[in-house]
Amino acid sequence: MSFRIDRVSGNGLTLLLLSGKLTGEHVETLRNLLSQESGALALDLKNVSLVDREAVKLLALAEGSGTELKNCPKYVREWINRESAGMHEGN
Repeated sequence: MSFRIDRVSGNGLTLLLLSGKLTGEHVETLRNLLSQESGALALDLKNVSLVDREAVKLLALAEGSGTELKNCPKYVREWINRESAGMHEGN
């Protein structure tokens, strides 16, 4: 499995279920989907098996813009936190 996005809407929330390996080659696709959504949005990372730095940057930006990250693996959460701190410092 490489990467898959399933969209579920209901109760005023759009949930994008991400599965597989989220790498740089998929970042633009996910970025485009995020830009098309309006209203409450969440990304479910439960079935994400791998991320790379480009993916983490996008996840950090999305979260900073109000997108909720659900079921975020601990290592991804720690990486996002470091990336977010670096963005705030201007790195």
